[in-house]
Amino acid sequence: MPQTEIRPHVVALLCHADFKRRLDTNTWSHRDGRPFTKDEQATAFSATRAEFEEFHAQHTRYMEYLRKTEEAPDALQRFLAPFMEQLTRKTLGNAVELMTEDDRAELDRLLRSAVEPARPFTPYAF
Repeated sequence: MPQTEIRPHVVALLCHADFKRRLDTNTWSHRDGRPFTKDEQATAFSATRAEFEEFHAQHTRYMEYLRKTEEAPDALQRFLAPFMEQLTRKTLGNAVELMTEDDRAELDRLLRSAVEPARPFTPYAF
């Protein structure tokens, strides 16, 4: 089966689409509410199956990223629990002293996930 060429600008447009047809313009709209131009609507309608599959794959990865971001505070608590159980004086500094270099790297990752706001869905970023 021949490979279908994916047009990045089409996938990017799909990533920005709301997919709800606007009654006032009879087009889809961007996620920020702006209606598609006639050219954008034509481009979206010309999307191939492979381009929709690429959009879907990117969106699926983004949804997984959001899930992990939302779960980060709980994941941080679960990660710290075994270290805290070993301590009489339960502080983050004391817990860090018990950690390996890999543990500290995981702690840093979880802390960043817990405090950074979620990034918006952007084409080819996820």
